[in-house]
Amino acid sequence: MTSSVAASDREKVVSKLPGWLRQNLKVRAAQHGVEIQSAVEEGIRSWCSLASATATIDTSGADSFSTFLPLGQWEAFRQTTADRRVSLIQGLAQAVQLWLDTNPAPDVERPEITRRIIVCNQKGGVGKTAITAGLGEALAEDPNSLHPVRVAKALTKALKASEVHADEVSGDDDQLDIENLPGPGQRVLLVDFDPQCHLTNQLGAAPLPMNGDSLTNHMAGDPKGDLRDLIVSIDDDAFGGRLHLLPACNDAFLLDVRLSSVRAREAALERALTPLEADYDVIIVDCPPSLGLSMDAAAYYGRRRDGEKPGQSGALIVVQAEDSSADAYELLTTQIDDLRNDLQVDIDYLGIVVNLYDSRRGYIATSSLQGWVDIKDPRVTGLIGDLKEQKEAVRVKKPLLSYAPKSQQAVGMRALAREVL
Repeated sequence: MTSSVAASDREKVVSKLPGWLRQNLKVRAAQHGVEIQSAVEEGIRSWCSLASATATIDTSGADSFSTFLPLGQWEAFRQTTADRRVSLIQGLAQAVQLWLDTNPAPDVERPEITRRIIVCNQKGGVGKTAITAGLGEALAEDPNSLHPVRVAKALTKALKASEVHADEVSGDDDQLDIENLPGPGQRVLLVDFDPQCHLTNQLGAAPLPMNGDSLTNHMAGDPKGDLRDLIVSIDDDAFGGRLHLLPACNDAFLLDVRLSSVRAREAALERALTPLEADYDVIIVDCPPSLGLSMDAAAYYGRRRDGEKPGQSGALIVVQAEDSSADAYELLTTQIDDLRNDLQVDIDYLGIVVNLYDSRRGYIATSSLQGWVDIKDPRVTGLIGDLKEQKEAVRVKKPLLSYAPKSQQAVGMRALAREVL
């Protein structure tokens, strides 16, 4: 171990810690939003104030660990370890473990009202399904592990530029501000509301059979069982049983026809999904490219409920940086605004996600992006690049965030999740 005076009022100290303890420290400090050096400083101070050393820590395999401590603390700590007849490495391990014991992992924050996110756009092919899956995966990631996230200032910097290079969005790590953060640990239900079953297929599940039960049947008032029995778990270590899927059925092609004879049809999706809400923190609905009755039901489901804060639930609109997305956006927002006025409800916009972006496509892409940024309300909350990892994940039917967890698309999905939260 060594120490050398830094230029500030702290000094750099170098010792050793076992890898597992160093990782626990890194994760816990991130969970509490404190710097590692502050955690170590507090742990050493608390350990030195004890009457004696704590339980022995297994330090086998310990390797180099460095941090910055207040001037003089390391020397005082060295003297305390000598008095207690433990090595500096053992003393440091005990101090770090003491800090971990007195700063347990915080509980995952659960919403009082299950949040309902409606991922929508009347235009097909903009990537609503990819955003639905990626957002749900990011929200469900392990809160006791660290994951690379593009911090908000990087997105803001990109959006302010009139021309955003593709590598700033989705290529070169050096162009991005990345921070390793704990996963949100939310319990998430993904609802495939599209008769094309893209979300179901992409996540490796099987579409529901036409002659069985389905979400369509429950919305039409003709259930054949409990909707819970149709839900499948996306089994992956990254999500720890927190990510579930309600698969689609091709019978949803007939949903608008069946809803036409249902009373209070705008509330049909809510009637079907409300019994499931107690099991989840977030329900994300992947909507079909439609402006029919099914979209009315989805928008109504995402409305702000009594006692719910603005921006907790609502519509997340997925677009591309090209002209046809703008036309579809106008049609969708008109429909939502009409529903707001007709039913006197509040339907919040959670933001715009510009998906599959690549500035190398030239002026149309860059000027269209600027057009989305200029809208201001709703604001752009996500910018996802057009890269191969998402297409590869779809091909192998695996979640993007487990197939390519460090890809720039995954990093962008985590940033979007934190914007939505």
